Amino acid sequence: MIRVVEVTAVSESKLRLRYSDGVEGVVDLSHLAGKGVFRVWDHPGVFEGVSIGSGGEIRWGDDVDICADALYMELTGKSPDEVFPNLKRAGVNA
Repeated sequence: MIRVVEVTAVSESKLRLRYSDGVEGVVDLSHLAGKGVFRVWDHPGVFEGVSIGSGGEIRWGDDVDICADALYMELTGKSPDEVFPNLKRAGVNA
């Protein structure tokens, strides 16, 4: 399983991420800033307080988190099937 191993805020809305498979890069989260729970980033120092949670999520305190797998797919352009090849699609019996 690919896990995020390092996260750092590089600006007021961008994160530098490094994953266990060597993938690294910067993601821009400005499209989330100021909206809903992400309004907390408007407070000085909050965005810079980013960390990796015990479940591997990217988090800001106990109230706001983002899925590290989703950010990995954004960085790499890979689909969920490529990132999680062991997942099987359920058939539909209607």
